[in-house]
Amino acid sequence: MENFTYNSFTLQVEGLKLSKVLVYPAFFFFFFSYMFIMVTNIGIAVLVFLDKNLHQPMYLLFCNLPINDIVGNSIMVPRLLSDILLPPSRRLISYYECVVQAFTTHMFGTTSHTILMIMAFDRYVAICNPLRYASIMTNRMVLKLTVSAWGVAMLWVAVLLGLTIRLNRCRTLIMNPYCDNASLFKLSCESVFINNVYGLVFTVVLFTASIGTMVLTYTKITVVCLTSRNKSLNSKALKTCSTHLVVYVVLMLSGFIVIILHRFPQYSDYRKFSAILLHIIPSSLNPIIYGVQSAEICKSLSKLFRSKQVVASF
Repeated sequence: MENFTYNSFTLQVEGLKLSKVLVYPAFFFFFFSYMFIMVTNIGIAVLVFLDKNLHQPMYLLFCNLPINDIVGNSIMVPRLLSDILLPPSRRLISYYECVVQAFTTHMFGTTSHTILMIMAFDRYVAICNPLRYASIMTNRMVLKLTVSAWGVAMLWVAVLLGLTIRLNRCRTLIMNPYCDNASLFKLSCESVFINNVYGLVFTVVLFTASIGTMVLTYTKITVVCLTSRNKSLNSKALKTCSTHLVVYVVLMLSGFIVIILHRFPQYSDYRKFSAILLHIIPSSLNPIIYGVQSAEICKSLSKLFRSKQVVASF
């Protein structure tokens, strides 16, 4: 008969099941991945804020992505690193810390989609209404879009976690490498029907809105590019839109792999590893993709390095 501990405020995290040989390779892989994410994303964010040439709607909206990547990984990865080095019996976390981690984890995934949606709107206006771009994409509009991206995500996730917090807990083991909503409501012995329904609706609405926005905006952009004889416009559209689409495809593929692996319980260890990579891969690739593809960011970086070389020479 299963032993139950009701409403315990100390939980145990199952974490990754690694052999002794793989513990340190896994630790250093996640450690260097985390350091790379922090350095590149903080660097891009600081560069956008400091360089006045980058104070354009496209870069200001993009700046939400590195901020989201920094926050999302800072809550999850350091805790994961400490758990890897601990035996399973000592991987303990307080209930409140677990709730915060779950909230941040879901905010990271949801906000990634909402940010890419507002960036798609910016690209649509820039290419389909270039003459009205300056009047539409004002600083006020950029602020509204940014607040909407974060505010909508926060509201959806708050309801998601609120439905879970109301449940009494009778178990203490988090069956995941980090805390998320599903692992939290599975601690309850009460009915979680409402949680499952809202979680399904949440996922369907988010993915439908995300995919729908991309299909709609890029269909209109494609039509404009095909009917326009302006080579400069088409070249600009190809550069900026391809960058945005690559980032979106990386995010979607990472998410779909985790969702698919949920259907195969025998691959639970692969699912756990994929869930971690869902944080790490997009966060690592976003600054690289935008840094390489964006001419303005490349110019700003080269200008920064040149000024450092001049200072160093004195």
